[in-house]
Amino acid sequence: MTVNCPSGHPSTSTDYCDVCGLPIGAAATPAGSAVPAPAVPAPGPATPGTPGGATPGAPDAPVPGTAAAQTCPNCSDPASADALFCENCGYDFTTGTMPRPASSLDLPGTAPAPPTPPAPAATAEWVVERWVDPDWYAVQQSDDPCPSPGLPTVIPLVEKSLLIGRPSRSRGISPEVDCGDDTGVSRRQAQLTTDGQRWWVEDLQSSNGTYVASAAGPLPETPIIPGQRQELNPDDRIYVGAWTRLVVRRATPEELAGQA
Repeated sequence: MTVNCPSGHPSTSTDYCDVCGLPIGAAATPAGSAVPAPAVPAPGPATPGTPGGATPGAPDAPVPGTAAAQTCPNCSDPASADALFCENCGYDFTTGTMPRPASSLDLPGTAPAPPTPPAPAATAEWVVERWVDPDWYAVQQSDDPCPSPGLPTVIPLVEKSLLIGRPSRSRGISPEVDCGDDTGVSRRQAQLTTDGQRWWVEDLQSSNGTYVASAAGPLPETPIIPGQRQELNPDDRIYVGAWTRLVVRRATPEELAGQA
């Protein structure tokens, strides 16, 4: 059954209006029928000085059929008696719920930007192998014991210029090719540089020199000239310190896959 509320809204509920929330009660009329107009009492005789025959000193009576206004308890803005929400601040007259604080999400054009995905890590197409070479150690006459030879340490070469040496926290030295366990290597031993296809090595005035030799030949006996870059051939080896041998080569497919 559908009825009309006192304001004329059709409502399937017979206790409170589905539209405005006013109580229906006995004032309900079947939907589709005319809403009876409220009876208006005939005006009394006019009294001088009072409009419409109102009694002097008596408060003005509300106009029949007109709902009294209400005041929003949150912002004190006036609202009609049948209002469900305050049009100014959004206060819910039915539940007494305070409005949600304004957020940047509520403002047009201020939606937060989506997070920027992290930049993919650079793939090292080249690596350097750091070996312990007993043959090189045998001709250096070092007082330090030689570590046991084993598998090489593989260091990805991401930058185009890399320092070979031993780290020093006090001096702020952090070489990309760390030879810290070989005390015969200087803090700033040598520099590796590349154009992406070729590699060069340059001695940086190291204490014991930097040596380069082919893998097929004998151990080198003469260091490279400090301050001058020397291009490396594909089968060249770099010798520094008391036992360190360095081999620059392209990364294998397995090493490239491990960086992904």
